Amino acid sequence: MEHRHYLSPMFDPAGVLLVVARDDPGSDPSWAAPIRARFQAEIDNAANAAGNGNRRRRGIERRLVSLESGRPPERSQPGEQAGPAQADRPDRLDLALIATPIDDALAALELAAAHGVRAAAVLDRCEDDACANRLVERARALQVQLLGPGSMGLMCPPVRLDASRLGRLPASGNVALVSQSGVLAGAILDWAGDTAIGFSLIVSLGLEADVDLAKVLDYLAGDSRTKAVVVYLEAVAEARSFMSALRALATIKPVVVLKAGRDASTRGAARTHSGAIAAADAVYAAALRRAGAVQVRLFTQLFTAVRYLAARNWPLGKRLAIVSNGHGPAMLAADQSWGAGIRLLPFADATRQALRERLPGIEPANPLNLGIDASPSAFADAIDSLASDADSDAVLALMSPSAGVDARAITDRVVSVSRGFAKPLFACWLGDSSVREMRAKLDAAGLPVFRTPEAAVDAFSTVATFHQNQLLLQQVPHPLSEMEPPDVEAARAVIDAALAHRREVLSEIESKALLDAFRIPVTRTVLATDVDEAVRIGELIGYPLVMKIASADVSHKSDAGGVALNVRNAEEVRAQFDAIVASVREALPAARIDGVSLQPMLRSRGTRELYVGVFRNRLFGPVIAFGAGGTRVEVVRDTTLEFPPLNGYLARSMIGRTRVAATLGEFRGAPPIDDEALARLLVRVSEMVCELPQILEMDVNPVIADENGVVAVDARIVLDRAPASRGARYGHMAIMPYPAHLSRQARLRDGRRYLIRPIQAEDAEGLQRFTRGLSPQSRYFRFISTLNELTPRMLARYTQIDYDRELALVAVCRPGEGACAPGAGAGAGQGRGQGQGQGDRDQRDDRDDRDERDERDERDERDERDERIIGVARYLLNPDRDTCEFAIAVADDFQGQGLGSTLMRALIAEARLRGLKRMEGYVLAINASMIGLMRALGFTIDRDPDDETLKIVWIALDQPGPPA
Repeated sequence: MEHRHYLSPMFDPAGVLLVVARDDPGSDPSWAAPIRARFQAEIDNAANAAGNGNRRRRGIERRLVSLESGRPPERSQPGEQAGPAQADRPDRLDLALIATPIDDALAALELAAAHGVRAAAVLDRCEDDACANRLVERARALQVQLLGPGSMGLMCPPVRLDASRLGRLPASGNVALVSQSGVLAGAILDWAGDTAIGFSLIVSLGLEADVDLAKVLDYLAGDSRTKAVVVYLEAVAEARSFMSALRALATIKPVVVLKAGRDASTRGAARTHSGAIAAADAVYAAALRRAGAVQVRLFTQLFTAVRYLAARNWPLGKRLAIVSNGHGPAMLAADQSWGAGIRLLPFADATRQALRERLPGIEPANPLNLGIDASPSAFADAIDSLASDADSDAVLALMSPSAGVDARAITDRVVSVSRGFAKPLFACWLGDSSVREMRAKLDAAGLPVFRTPEAAVDAFSTVATFHQNQLLLQQVPHPLSEMEPPDVEAARAVIDAALAHRREVLSEIESKALLDAFRIPVTRTVLATDVDEAVRIGELIGYPLVMKIASADVSHKSDAGGVALNVRNAEEVRAQFDAIVASVREALPAARIDGVSLQPMLRSRGTRELYVGVFRNRLFGPVIAFGAGGTRVEVVRDTTLEFPPLNGYLARSMIGRTRVAATLGEFRGAPPIDDEALARLLVRVSEMVCELPQILEMDVNPVIADENGVVAVDARIVLDRAPASRGARYGHMAIMPYPAHLSRQARLRDGRRYLIRPIQAEDAEGLQRFTRGLSPQSRYFRFISTLNELTPRMLARYTQIDYDRELALVAVCRPGEGACAPGAGAGAGQGRGQGQGQGDRDQRDDRDDRDERDERDERDERDERDERIIGVARYLLNPDRDTCEFAIAVADDFQGQGLGSTLMRALIAEARLRGLKRMEGYVLAINASMIGLMRALGFTIDRDPDDETLKIVWIALDQPGPPA
């Protein structure tokens, strides 16, 4: 059994109440009149059905009420004379549709709450924030979830619910549409009316004063009707909750986002190259990519993506095979593929042989041109032969109608061969009126079909990108890598010293000291305050030299004449010192000059100049940038962005997305650079961002890379005196890294050792084994269900988590050490996903667990395959982000060993550190051992008012409790 999502009353209501201002329909605003008319017609139809003795359940109850009368008009109470129909009517109204002028919205909300609704959609718009704030404040006091104001409502086609002003209800399907523009949502629905696309839910968000995009995405993650989600996005107000909800959704369902508002004005007065190149759209693109969603940039692309998503057969790669009955359409598709990064690889040898045998005379090349006179059998044979081609991920069939082409027969054969086809198949039937009926037939067969080759390839590219972004989504790096640990304390000392002197911009020497503390190779740099000192330093370092102005007020040294390269002797040092200082004073008279820095001149035939930077986005926090470096970094704009934390996979993915990546291998006679050293540098920068929240901006430019490694030649770091931190450790970041600091050793009561650590994606197989190994009673107490194992969606949901919204701790042991052998404890039964009873009320050995926290396991490298999960405890934040719901389960043969209490204490301790106020759960009333454990841990036990078989157990986290 699962509790309903808190937004279910809004998106899956048992009954809907329409609130209007007056009894007289003629007094409605122009936009509200059609809503009342449609709603009243539905009420009348239901009444007629009841009056005619139709005892079939009518589905969603609909009622109409006006502020003027304060009660439903007589005719809006259908079926009172029909006893059986009356008995079938739902006993609650969940959702109110407020179709009054905004001045009456507060009164309408009060009236709706009096009718028992738990959700409301306000259709009219507020003129200012004060109006919206009043509505939200009152809605929360009434415990009503509020959509809008300014929403155009919502639709749920599978249950024929139209609580909107969006137009005609579309066909039922599996695609959800969430839009920050109601007008655009209406246009999409109107377009979809002529296609086979169906929708599971359509939501117009309006002002998002209460229910925002993140909350709707959270609901859709658990909506069984929805298989894919399309989002029209303009902006988000809170990045962490948005990223958390989007990542959780994209883990299990494809998400396509049309992002509007590409605004470069947010760059502001940047003090580094990093800040100057940071456009808002690029940051959003990085966020969507890292969250596993697919971004489209054109309205038409959204249409094509929706069409492909509706087919429910998505490609896993970007290799495409094309079959056509003409050269021209095939070339258009090939050109679009090249521009979109789609690969048209030669067919595998086995495929080529099959094509030669079945289609003699046809050159087995990709694209495959069957000729203008291609028969239906030729199309079928070609497509069937490509089903097992090892070098393609999908097949595009192109058909251009002309005299002598049996287009109908070709369509029928393609539909026939598509049944049970081994890989994604989609089509482009060029033309319009002559092939409209045939496109409809392909649509009905579940084949995505398009009018132009460009649209077909574009849709394939969009949906194929989903798989690539899923690989990014699955990466949950540690804040610190497995490389040599950095000297974090030394780095913090540099920062503290600068801030103590009220300096926000670090000198080059200080900036390089931070890089050096994180094991990033840097050139030796020494400051000279006068000419004579510069000469002495030059003799010590050796020639040739690079000389640079040392000033916190000079952001771009070269632009101000503050850099001299290839300085060869003492005489040139003297000349360049004076020239550099004079040039900077002329360009920037107010600049404070500390002197001139000297460092070795690095030059070899195979070096490449690269750039690595960091900037902080107002919404998303720190962002890492990489690309081509040197003085033209802002002009060349060959830069890609990524959110920390990074690992090797994410770092290599960053490098591969840039144009400069093509020059990092063998290039114009130069040997390839050490690409692993470059990836390590990016990971090291990520470590800096994770551990040093004071970093506001950072430039490492240029980074010199060659076959021997990488070295940072110049660096500039800008600090924030009061870095924003959202609660817990690493709260300054949009993506919470893997909380490795929570891992620790512990002991069972009988002395056996085990490890407690946060769950990770790689635990999916182990979690499935753990679930299968539970006794039937334990599984029932855990899930209140008779399931025998977790579904693939549940496995992904439970292991690929966002550590900001959820924490899952697993207890694992190693068979090789004998720790996983059954103990003496007897299983006492499990609690629902919100608790388990182990009968371990005796807490006397908990001090041993605390003593083990500082113990180091002599085997730092554990064998993942030998690990066995013996217990799982998790909490999930509630929508208020101040409270959470917990879950726990322990293997039957490990119950009675103190494991449950240890896991719960660890979970409670971390929830308290996060600043959460309350933890609660639901336990079966018959689970006495679980209830006993909860009492021992300080939980309060209350009766569930909605279900007498359950108990609500809760603990106030903002008050002192049992020691962790």
